[in-house]
Amino acid sequence: MRAVVFERYGRPAEVREVPDPRPSPGGVVVRVEATGLCRSDWHGWMGHDPDIVLPHVPGHELAGVVEAVGSLVVGWRPGDRVTVPFVCACGSCADCAAGEQQVCAWQTQPGFTHWGSFARYVALEHADVNLVAVPEELSYATAAALGCRFATAFRAVAQRGRVAPGEWVAVHGCGGVGLSAVMVAVAAGARVVAVDTAPGALELAREFGAAHCVDARAGGTAEAVRELTGGGAHLSLDALGSPATAAASVAGLRRRGRHVQVGLLPAAAGETVLPMERVIGWELEVLGSHGMAAHAYPPMMELVRSGALRPDRLVTSTIPLEAAPAALAAMGTAPGHGVTVILPAASAGI
Repeated sequence: MRAVVFERYGRPAEVREVPDPRPSPGGVVVRVEATGLCRSDWHGWMGHDPDIVLPHVPGHELAGVVEAVGSLVVGWRPGDRVTVPFVCACGSCADCAAGEQQVCAWQTQPGFTHWGSFARYVALEHADVNLVAVPEELSYATAAALGCRFATAFRAVAQRGRVAPGEWVAVHGCGGVGLSAVMVAVAAGARVVAVDTAPGALELAREFGAAHCVDARAGGTAEAVRELTGGGAHLSLDALGSPATAAASVAGLRRRGRHVQVGLLPAAAGETVLPMERVIGWELEVLGSHGMAAHAYPPMMELVRSGALRPDRLVTSTIPLEAAPAALAAMGTAPGHGVTVILPAASAGI
């Protein structure tokens, strides 16, 4: 099969032929029809993830068709349209038994713990625990945006953040996760302040219903959020993942507000210092959010089906597999806005 492969961190990847994967007894092989280009893929390419073993195929945000199933799989068959959370849980540990598959201690992650979806085929583990059916009316490109960014934002806003109608929500970083968070918060009846440095990202945030947009290049983002919201946000998310955006998210909260850290903060980013004196004195909540388990998808999928949520609007460009190496490298200097989706079939000519 054709796949994007890199052999050294931070060095150009290339598209080349590699062996097709085979399913494990409890796993499946999925024919990838669409896969999102995510900043987490860039972190992996840069060497920020200790699970990656070189040479490596990135990609974790995917949708496609089941091609082959392992001997122990009971719920899926070839031809099924599927997507998957970026955390593939084991299904048998204590966390999984409690329904918290997104923090499974024995999780696998395509594109990190093993070869991923920047390819024609990808192997996925523990299929009966992790696969999610994709309805016929949902395009593969839209479904690919669900598994990481949209599902992550949905859980961060609706479940971890406990958003309520009429609340002020600040979203720091309006890439794929941040724009998804804007959309989810607006659909929940909240008022949103979107923060970013890119005019295009802020314009999309406005289109998705943000009440105010703050250009972070001017500085003073926490103060701007507090002023625009009349005292601070009830809920604030760092959807980018940097020491500066994490601190600004916390500092922009009102008393007893809630901060949710969604963006990754790798060690290479440096030390993250939060205003803990304010966390104590104002009784702020500081929460992490790490994806969403497959069993938690139905409420989100129903909102997508009804049109209350429109993840299709997040897809701002599609590219062939040949363009993926350059697009992956560019995320370090020009992250862009919206979601770029790779279509492996288009580059393969089928």
